[in-house]
Amino acid sequence: MQSLMMDYPLTLQHAYNRAVRIFPRKEIVTRTEDGLHRYTYKEWGKRTAQLAHALHNAGFKEGDRVATFGWNTYRHLELYFAVPCIGAVLHTLNIRLFAEQLVYIVNNAEDKIVFVDGDLVPILEGLVDQLKTVKQYVIMGDAPNSSGKLQPAVDYENFIANQPESYDWPQLDENAAAAMCYTSGTTGNPKGVVYSHRSIFLHSMGVGLADGAALSECDTVLPVVPMFHANAWGFPHAGVMMGSKFVLPGRFLDPLNIAQLLAEERVTVACGVPTIWIGMLHILEREQLDLSSLRAIYCGGSAVPRSLIEGLHRKKLNIVQAWGMTETSPLASLSKLRSYQLDLPLEEVFRIKGKQGTVLPAVDFRVVDMETGQEVPWDNQSYGELQVRGPWIARAYYSDTESAAKFADGWLRTGDVAVVDEDGMLQLVDRTKDLVKSGGEWISSVDQRTLITVSYTHLTLATKLLV
Repeated sequence: MQSLMMDYPLTLQHAYNRAVRIFPRKEIVTRTEDGLHRYTYKEWGKRTAQLAHALHNAGFKEGDRVATFGWNTYRHLELYFAVPCIGAVLHTLNIRLFAEQLVYIVNNAEDKIVFVDGDLVPILEGLVDQLKTVKQYVIMGDAPNSSGKLQPAVDYENFIANQPESYDWPQLDENAAAAMCYTSGTTGNPKGVVYSHRSIFLHSMGVGLADGAALSECDTVLPVVPMFHANAWGFPHAGVMMGSKFVLPGRFLDPLNIAQLLAEERVTVACGVPTIWIGMLHILEREQLDLSSLRAIYCGGSAVPRSLIEGLHRKKLNIVQAWGMTETSPLASLSKLRSYQLDLPLEEVFRIKGKQGTVLPAVDFRVVDMETGQEVPWDNQSYGELQVRGPWIARAYYSDTESAAKFADGWLRTGDVAVVDEDGMLQLVDRTKDLVKSGGEWISSVDQRTLITVSYTHLTLATKLLV
């Protein structure tokens, strides 16, 4: 028996339409060289439609790759929706990659146009002769240090000027590509991950769930994590879908500026890597800033130090460790306290918050012994490789035939070594490539370092006693 539910494609057009129609007065605020740029979803929607028309009139069609090379700004957010909603594919370029990696990525993705922030133009000018597929550049904002090598080039505002302020979006397949990002692995060339409308839509709903980031119209969101890094962890898509206010820092990522934005705009949700929040904690030790509106800081990219968890707790700030990868869209798990853990002693609370936590609904996981292939017990000490699957997990890399084993049997091999406690909470302990086998057992690099440290301490103590 089949259901009688509508076959309704999950595309980003619905998120755009909802934001513009239901939440037209919500704000999008961006830090710029001239101060704060502030406009509403209604104005954002009009400009996004103008951008869509400009792209269409310039000959871009479904499946074409449109690259961005920029900071977290209102223009970048316009691109986040205009590009996929016309059926093209948004390719966010990581501005921090090495030159040869950027060249490889642009050529591998076959980007046809690049939207670049003015202050970043000199970086691309040094590579322009190697970018074989790019036919046009659009400059976002002033480019005072440009040599004029990016040709043909047009100013963003001129590109969208005089275009209609509404767009009749085409009907798209929900499984069509909407965006792509490349991994920044330490070996070999970066690998492309292609996200569908469906995967981004479902990931956005996952971010919006109470067990996710619980985003809603009531929230003001400040994504410090770059929009070129795994779709800024999905917060731009999810925030627009839920009607949240946005505060975008632009290129001004110093801790003082971030802290001031949090206070001045009454931000409720922020996300970024540990170094940002370590710097902000130092600011809060000497500055009096009211961050009482901030209900959660989502932190990932690397393990959250215990000292940071404790330091922010002293400031009455809640940091939530997140785990994910470019291949997982990226949010896959969050370390939120369960109801029965809320009243535990602080020492235990800090220990739990240091874990990678509970997987989001729809994400399935297993931790597998690397020799037997069997799942390890949930005893908080047996470790193996973490493998995941779900509706927003990659099943292959773009234009890559050498990595099929990483996706065998419908599971993504993450390369992370994890343990699982009796409550199903994950904790990463190492990378598979760093494990060493000794005496028939796998030993993590963390255990190796601990053993070396303890042995050195004992040796030093013994030497002192002998003297």
